[in-house]
Amino acid sequence: MKLGAPILKILQKRYSPLSLIEKTFGNYDLAFKTDEEGLPILLFLGKRQADGKIKGDRFARRLVKQNDQIIKDHWDHKGRAT
Repeated sequence: MKLGAPILKILQKRYSPLSLIEKTFGNYDLAFKTDEEGLPILLFLGKRQADGKIKGDRFARRLVKQNDQIIKDHWDHKGRAT
């Protein structure tokens, strides 16, 4: 599964540092963790279960920075999330 442009637009924003953000997008539930700068680095995308966990897919962000500038920004699909 690839991340579409509307979801990537949500993930380009900065959020509160070191937190778990939960959102809804269309039929999907999103939960992502942020780093020290407030950038999303771990994404869970799918349907929220009764216990609060998201069943779907897991993505990790790979950021390459040089002199506080982002050189490379890529989301890797890490498999199923249960």
